Amino acid sequence: MRRYGLIGYPLTHSFSQRFFTEKFQREGISDCSYSNFSLPKIGDLGAVLADPALCGLNVTIPYKQQVIPYLHTMTPVVRDIGACNCIRIADGRLAGHNTDVVGFERSLLRQLKPYHLEALVLGTGGAAKAVEFVLRRLGIRYRLVSRRPRPDTPEIGYEQVDAQALAAALLIVNTTPLGMYPEVGKCPPLPYEVLTTRHYLFDLIYNPGRTLFLQKGEERGAIVENGYEMLVLQAEESWRIWND
Repeated sequence: MRRYGLIGYPLTHSFSQRFFTEKFQREGISDCSYSNFSLPKIGDLGAVLADPALCGLNVTIPYKQQVIPYLHTMTPVVRDIGACNCIRIADGRLAGHNTDVVGFERSLLRQLKPYHLEALVLGTGGAAKAVEFVLRRLGIRYRLVSRRPRPDTPEIGYEQVDAQALAAALLIVNTTPLGMYPEVGKCPPLPYEVLTTRHYLFDLIYNPGRTLFLQKGEERGAIVENGYEMLVLQAEESWRIWND
């Protein structure tokens, strides 16, 4: 039996476990299983890795950056952005990959318009790093927005996102957990009333399917996209990596 799983904390719900369990059933894959490993601290990873049947892991909040010291090798993307969300395990060696990049880019491009030349990225965590990588590759200028902008960085605070900022940045990507189930009544503090039909709001959250962030964009006629398609794409990329 080949085993795969997801590490993170807390794992109150898991797209990955449901996706792979259904995939195994649908495709008649009987020699694989997928489990959740809710780890209160990254140091608990050693117990998970002790399983000789473990062939691969997905990595979610808050360990996409903390897991890197455990890797024996990593792709140039992981090295560049400093975040890993997929690990292939073979002969006791851990190879780090980042499938967020693939999932986000393919999903983003589906509705991206030629005039989406500047973006605001809400959040500065591991997922934001994958978003930054894609935006740089696509030639889209961006600024990071944080509740606590770090000194000596180009990060800005939410209070600096005014009508003028949103007139320039027609693409807004939410990488924060604001609005994720069960706290569905929350959203990033933005002047949503100035959004237009030219704005594109992309939320990495998939549960609920329409966060308050996206609802406020829809009310103004903006293009909106949630994180579900991105998750499906990155999950399939994980499977390809594990079985390549």
